[in-house]
Amino acid sequence: MKAVVLAGGYATRLWPVTRNRPKMLLPVGERTVIDRIFAELEADDRIEEVYVSTNERFAAAFEEFLAEGDYEKPTVSVEETTEEDEKFGVVGALAQLVEREGVDDDLFVVAGDNMMSFDLADFLDYFEQRGSPTLAAYDVGSRERAKSYGLVALEGEQVVDFQEKPENPESTLVSIACYAFPAESVAFEEYLAGDNNPDEPGWYVEWLQDQESVYAYAFDDVWFDIGTPESYLEAVSWALDGESVIAEDATIENTDLGENVHVMDGAHVTDSDLSGSIVFPETRIADCSIRDSIIDEGTHIEDLDLAGALIGAHTQITDEY
Repeated sequence: MKAVVLAGGYATRLWPVTRNRPKMLLPVGERTVIDRIFAELEADDRIEEVYVSTNERFAAAFEEFLAEGDYEKPTVSVEETTEEDEKFGVVGALAQLVEREGVDDDLFVVAGDNMMSFDLADFLDYFEQRGSPTLAAYDVGSRERAKSYGLVALEGEQVVDFQEKPENPESTLVSIACYAFPAESVAFEEYLAGDNNPDEPGWYVEWLQDQESVYAYAFDDVWFDIGTPESYLEAVSWALDGESVIAEDATIENTDLGENVHVMDGAHVTDSDLSGSIVFPETRIADCSIRDSIIDEGTHIEDLDLAGALIGAHTQITDEY
């Protein structure tokens, strides 16, 4: 079996933090968003190769990340885009990757910005038992939120209806961009040849479900679709579980640290209080109260009261500016 980790998005809702870095490489505690997926695929003997499907702008960042790590299976596979408006859509990118890499095996596809509580090995066990296309499904608990995803209707564990981003969802069970396909069900080119929507993989699943049995691996506990500052901070809080992570060479002086704070290398925080926030490397913070905020690298801020803030890299907000 081959695996594709989808990492081609530009994460514009997280700008400026993700303007020049892929969101999959954002830190979540001591690891990154994408590390758990890589680690689980690395450990599963059924997965022979892992393709990181990304764009030209972020290819070098992933190549550097993989070169510095211990993963042996992942390789970067590049779609020829550098801007959001050049994207082929996820299904279009998958079709190109399958052709480019010569994939003719069973295929596991997962979004690299997914953080979920189940083990990928359990999902693949379920797929092998069914021998049919399989998706992971999660109850988001809100019909308003369900509008943003592919809505799944089940009879038992079989998908009997699938609607991508419905205007009036009838339930809250959605697909989370985690799929497994038998080799004979990898028909992206055929799907696209029918002038079908190339954007979201859910459209492909909806098309596939009309032709063959599709099953849902439903799970509970937690799932984070990291696409906004709020969802990123929620994922970090879940991972830290009330603890805080302070880099060895960070300086913390006369500062109260609440729960779920991550202060990275070279940051200097004095006379402040922080909770539920992420402070990137080489940042200087003095006389501030910061809650539920993201402070990007190289920033210098003083005398601020921030809640729910997103401060871009190398910003200076002091008495002098």
